[in-house]
Amino acid sequence: MTDLTCCRTRMRAASVAGALLIAAGVLGGCSVADRGGKAAFTKEDNWVVLPLANNTETPQAGQRAASIAHSLMVSYGYTNVTRYPSSADDETLFDPAKPDQQQSGLDWARQQHAHYVLTGAVNEWRYKVGVDGEPAVGLTFNVVDVESGKVVWSTSGSRTGWSRESVSGVGQKLERDLLGPLAR
Repeated sequence: MTDLTCCRTRMRAASVAGALLIAAGVLGGCSVADRGGKAAFTKEDNWVVLPLANNTETPQAGQRAASIAHSLMVSYGYTNVTRYPSSADDETLFDPAKPDQQQSGLDWARQQHAHYVLTGAVNEWRYKVGVDGEPAVGLTFNVVDVESGKVVWSTSGSRTGWSRESVSGVGQKLERDLLGPLAR
């Protein structure tokens, strides 16, 4: 092998390695997640999924995210999962502010003899403004012990997708990542 061929081979290898590092950095920046504590729940416990607080300008984002969370819980094998009955009109454009919704949800969960409540907030559920219009989702989940009313597990995160993806698809990926510890 000549010196020129050897030099070209090394340059190609360095270029490929640099491209992989850049790709890892770009893809790694698309999602952030933080979790608190170990999720130690049995799949036979009674659960209630409350509507998530909608801190966005997107209509019914909290209900959409709660629907995905309920579906994931069932797919993880939780056998006693109930959704809190929605009081919102499907035709309502914006979610009405209900500061007492968590307390009334906890009261309802007690009536259902639930052990845990899954609740939280949607902090972002939109397409970003710009040429590409990437979907962006930000969520927080809390597991509340119904008897004590205390948060026993928490997670939050955000994720963006590519311009060809839907917001709900990116939301489902993020929820799967955030709620994944409950699957174990």
